Amino acid sequence: MTHMEMKNPEQKHVIISTRKPLQNSMIQQTSADIMPSNEERLENAKLSSGRRKGRRRGKGAKVEQLQEPKLDLGMGSHDSSKGLVFHRRPGYGQLGRKCMVKANHFLAQVPDTDLSQYSVTITPEVASRKINKSIMAQLVKLHRDTDLGMRLPVYDGKKVLYTAGLLPFVSKEFAVRLAEEDEGTGVAKEREFKVTIKFVGITSMVQLREFLAGKQVDTPHEIIRIFDIVLNQLAAQRYVSVGRCLYSPDIKNPQQLGGGLQSWQGFYKSVRPTQMGLSLNIDMSSTAFIDPLPVIDFVAQLLGKDVFSRPLSDADSVKVKKALRGVKVEVTHRGDVRRKYRISGLTSQPTRELIFPVDEHMNMKSVVEYFQEMYGFAIRYSHLPCLQVGNQRKVNYLPMEACKIIEGQRYTKGLTDKQITSLLKVTCQRPRDRETDILQTINQNGYELDPYAKEFGITVDEKLASVEARVLPAPWLKYHDTGKEKEYLPQVGQWNMTNKKVINGSTVNYWACINFSRSVQESTVSGFCHQLVQMCKISGMEFNPEPVIPIHSGRPDQVKKALKHVYSAAANKLGGKELELLIAILPDNNGSLYGDLKRICDTDLGLISQCCLTKNVYKISNQYLANVSLKINVKMGGRNTVLLDAFSSGIPLVSDIPTIIFGADVTHPETGDDSCPSIAAVVASQDWPEVTKYAGLVCAQAHRQELIQDLYKTWKDPHGGTVTGGMIRELLLSFKAATGKKPLRIIFYRDGVSEGQFYQVLLYELDAIRKACASLEPSYQPPVTFVIVQKRHHTRLFASNHNDRSSIDKSGNILPGTVVDSKICHPSEFDFYLCSHAGIQGTSRPAHYHVLWDENNFTADEIQSLTNNLCYTYARCTRSVSLVPPAYYAHLAAYRARFYMEPDKPENAIPNCMRTSNESCVRPLPALNEKVKNVMFYC
Repeated sequence: MTHMEMKNPEQKHVIISTRKPLQNSMIQQTSADIMPSNEERLENAKLSSGRRKGRRRGKGAKVEQLQEPKLDLGMGSHDSSKGLVFHRRPGYGQLGRKCMVKANHFLAQVPDTDLSQYSVTITPEVASRKINKSIMAQLVKLHRDTDLGMRLPVYDGKKVLYTAGLLPFVSKEFAVRLAEEDEGTGVAKEREFKVTIKFVGITSMVQLREFLAGKQVDTPHEIIRIFDIVLNQLAAQRYVSVGRCLYSPDIKNPQQLGGGLQSWQGFYKSVRPTQMGLSLNIDMSSTAFIDPLPVIDFVAQLLGKDVFSRPLSDADSVKVKKALRGVKVEVTHRGDVRRKYRISGLTSQPTRELIFPVDEHMNMKSVVEYFQEMYGFAIRYSHLPCLQVGNQRKVNYLPMEACKIIEGQRYTKGLTDKQITSLLKVTCQRPRDRETDILQTINQNGYELDPYAKEFGITVDEKLASVEARVLPAPWLKYHDTGKEKEYLPQVGQWNMTNKKVINGSTVNYWACINFSRSVQESTVSGFCHQLVQMCKISGMEFNPEPVIPIHSGRPDQVKKALKHVYSAAANKLGGKELELLIAILPDNNGSLYGDLKRICDTDLGLISQCCLTKNVYKISNQYLANVSLKINVKMGGRNTVLLDAFSSGIPLVSDIPTIIFGADVTHPETGDDSCPSIAAVVASQDWPEVTKYAGLVCAQAHRQELIQDLYKTWKDPHGGTVTGGMIRELLLSFKAATGKKPLRIIFYRDGVSEGQFYQVLLYELDAIRKACASLEPSYQPPVTFVIVQKRHHTRLFASNHNDRSSIDKSGNILPGTVVDSKICHPSEFDFYLCSHAGIQGTSRPAHYHVLWDENNFTADEIQSLTNNLCYTYARCTRSVSLVPPAYYAHLAAYRARFYMEPDKPENAIPNCMRTSNESCVRPLPALNEKVKNVMFYC
């Protein structure tokens, strides 16, 4: 099907525009019909509380000027005064029970006086921001009372200096001497730097005042950044900086994580523009640091074995080398002389075999002899390799036992599962404890005594912001009429399947089981499968009690062979009919087995699979079986529950006309990986008006590329014609095939985007949606609502009174459904915080939703209520979840797709490798099998 049917009776509900897709939504022209005047915007804001008819365009606060994405959009260069603008807040929500909550935001009052900006040039140039700051600190120490006119400047560590008033010169050069330690030789050398400070201009506060007042001006990023630098200046001298976080072993005692690592507590700190003014957002944080141990003790902990009497194996040496490369150490064999070095590697030979030339005549001496003669230091563990320090030209050898790791080095490599578990235990704090620690942090930072804050006239409130919130009501859920409970109203964000049957039970006629766990007997697996089948039947599914073939035992290292055997044996038995479901029993620690199995089933065989771990097979619980049955039902095409409002046309801006809800996410490789592709996933609802079933598509794209490249694409066919495709187009067509209707409204939830990328993502992806729609019919342009979903933020909400049981859940967190859209939210744009889930442990993190674009004219109540209600339809459990399900499903699909990559094939060996714009090579993922892509295979 290349075109969508345009003869739907619902067509009257949508305004069909004759403008080109791009001009329709992406570019704000200067003509009056597209770019409303300020008076029109004011009028729109006044009318926002009532229902609007038609589509408003061009609303919202103008976005700051950002680098234009290199897209062929047929438009001129972007200028913030004419570019795309974000949607303005249409009003505040009223729905729900009003209450007060506290937020970890502290009001920061700043003066109206303008600030001065100066450029800084340091010669010779230094790459290290830390050294630059040391140079500037020395300059200020020497010249503040004289040449700097008593001013206390703040410096960003690169090229910019700010002052609270003018310095007594326009340009001046200073000479600064600084002692630096060479990391190769450990010798301290004094270097002289020339520092030129030159006046650049005045930074006015007018833009900030207007922005905070909600006027339509560009976001004053530069001014906010200045105040961030000011409030960070003193803290950065006291603590170890990691991004926006600051850590110290003195905040709380470091906790051991195992493997030579320890966790340090710290805090996140950021100045944010909000409706109450500038706010200082502070949250607690923990991360892994290398334990400042003697190197030999670190190695023993890392390997978890005795290294004092036994040499390292080759595998051990590789592990030690990887962990120690780049780590700074100090020597301990020279009394008070504690020279510092950075480790560059590990010798391949043990210390006792190492010799080196001592003079130009190439007279050789062993390392053992040298340390004995030179320092009177007897090397006891000569069976261990030496550390290599310095560069390749001049390598120095240091025995492990003569070195100690310097304190305060963050561990940047991957943590083991055990270390992650230990770190999570440390970071998991009850709300009351987290609030106490945040207040303690704000007091310890002592901003009222901070000389930099005083210099710039900044005062920070020491009380958490008190914010008005509302608790939205939970939605009624519909279950099957044959169950005792046909309808159910969840209490405090959770319920169970007792007395309920799934609303649409799927049918499983042909299934098989494969056991990859050697520790589980066939009789145990058979008993488990029997109980699982019974639970599926109780839940409302039709399930054949007997497998097609007897339970097959497979070897974990021969997963493909085992799967092919089961698939073909079942096909032979069924005589033309196909196996529908595979139940796989996996060892608890199964390495790559899970990923390999999913890749083969999803892409090669087109077989729905359900994996169960050995521990759950032995310890069977009804709760576990019920959850697995929910997953099997949706994977097989069923539905577990739907919103009761869907049957009474009661979902605002969904029930009235065919509506498709998208979820999209991009997952990136782990930190430290500089080559693996990023994975994009898009899911879309395939039922209306229930909006519960979501089909998913995935694709690989360039490393760390955030814009989803395959939303819409064109390519040439062998005959020279143009073919259009992409994930949006394919999902629109599958919606039409599933419902018999074309979507007349699009709601797009986009996960995983940071604030700095809002503009580029909206510009690129909204245009792709437009083009995908137009490729089906030139005049097909359904209105779009584009919502960014963020979980990686640092706003936390606390009950106003922790002792009031009516305002908290069992975990001490705020109640599910709590929504905030005032005071700590954006001064003018349409955003809100929603805590849609009940806490389990730790402090709940609300999701932050930011409506960047809205042609459907949602009121605050409508989008907040829809988002909260959708959180009760998540298929994998009987709980409301913390993230709107389409975004959650996209995340699951992207995570699943990472297993589809085959790491053993080098990129240059792949013939169909796609070239990206920067000439990097991205191997396409194997295509999802047609039998899999229209069901919720990722659940």
